[in-house]
Amino acid sequence: MNKKKFIYSLLVASAMTFVACDENNNTPPTDTVEGAYVIASSVTASGNTTYVLLTSDKLEEGSVSAVNNGLVNEGATYWVFYRNKYLYGLTYNQGNAGTTRSYIMGDNGVEARAAEYAVRRFTTYGIYDKYIMTTSTGDGPSEFADENGYIPQSFLVSWLDVEGETYVTNDTRQEIYNAENFLGNGEYVTLAGLLESNGKLWSVAVPMGLSQYGVKDGNGRWVRDGYADLIKTEAGGSGSGAYEKDELQWTQYPDECWVAIFDDETLSSKTLIKTDKISYACGRYKSQYYQTIWAADNGDIYVFSPSYAKTMKDVRQKTTLDAGVVRIKAGTKEFDPNYYYNIESQTGGKSFLRCWHIADDYFLMLMYDRPLTESGFTANQLAVFKGETGQLTYIDGMPETEKISSFGNAVYNENGKVYVTVTTTDGYPSIYVIDPTTATASKGVTVEATQINGVGLLLPIDK
Repeated sequence: MNKKKFIYSLLVASAMTFVACDENNNTPPTDTVEGAYVIASSVTASGNTTYVLLTSDKLEEGSVSAVNNGLVNEGATYWVFYRNKYLYGLTYNQGNAGTTRSYIMGDNGVEARAAEYAVRRFTTYGIYDKYIMTTSTGDGPSEFADENGYIPQSFLVSWLDVEGETYVTNDTRQEIYNAENFLGNGEYVTLAGLLESNGKLWSVAVPMGLSQYGVKDGNGRWVRDGYADLIKTEAGGSGSGAYEKDELQWTQYPDECWVAIFDDETLSSKTLIKTDKISYACGRYKSQYYQTIWAADNGDIYVFSPSYAKTMKDVRQKTTLDAGVVRIKAGTKEFDPNYYYNIESQTGGKSFLRCWHIADDYFLMLMYDRPLTESGFTANQLAVFKGETGQLTYIDGMPETEKISSFGNAVYNENGKVYVTVTTTDGYPSIYVIDPTTATASKGVTVEATQINGVGLLLPIDK
């Protein structure tokens, strides 16, 4: 395995006050250590796919081969790099538990740790303190069923203690987190994104409509006037679009966005704030709700809405709001009344699937190729959003969009740049290096594999 010595300067303590934990949690270490970049890849041949965690001493040039390099593993849906010391592979299975395990940088390369978990179904995930957390919304305890047998919806929470290699759920802790009437309008919600900032846990509360329990509560008091015909008369649909009899599927309030601010990972105490400048803020793909709430380096929190409710079939459930961005200033718990930027006005009506924080107040946006109001939209373009100015700029230097087959779920930030895994239809996939200040990309290391799904840095840990 190739190794590279990474040397970092000590960070001034006061400058660390507002450093936020993001999806990759790439806070630079403070000592001189050895480590390696890890690239999650897969190789498909003769109909069989092998998953390999490759290592490299560089990302900006050259090539990496799977020959005599890397650790074969079972693959994962999401690769989460925790403080550059631990790598967790979270596997999502629709409706079922997914296998999860973690990896470290050992003396001889990437090593799998002992513990393996069957993590239950989740729709979003994130990092808080020493945990990788996952959440979804589903049936709560059956003893709370109403006279119809309808069970109220609850948050289903899991905590992976990263260093301790322990896994617990709210069931294990015998804790109940009610998702019904979460916003005071009778609807149940799911959480999208889990962001640690300024000691709090921030998430977007996405309204999902009225559950069977919510429809019947108070003899239908939560059904808006003129909306009763939206209540399902029989079960139907499939996958993430499945519904039950007596359910009012999807929200009756598409023109607002709510953020929940929890005191800690227990979700036991919260503050709710609302804005009507944007629709609910999350990227959506099937049953996954991507994080679109991120903190800039100065502690300001930016909330991005793709306005996914534009895809709803019924006009009453369609948002009239364009994809846009709002802000919560550092140290406050309210939306900045003077801040709003329209994304679609800068893109010819195009929205985005998801986004990540890069550095300072720059954010990477994975853009759709056409408006959500059209059919067949595909997320195959990248852009940079500058928080302070509200300017969105498409990135030059990427492969032709028609040749891009996928982007990785995990991006890596270093020295103000972001590294993105890109799989194309012509040749090996590569890592692209993006400078947000110029909105330009350059092709970095080429990976001799079929697909690459994520990249990050792993440093040795004290055993």
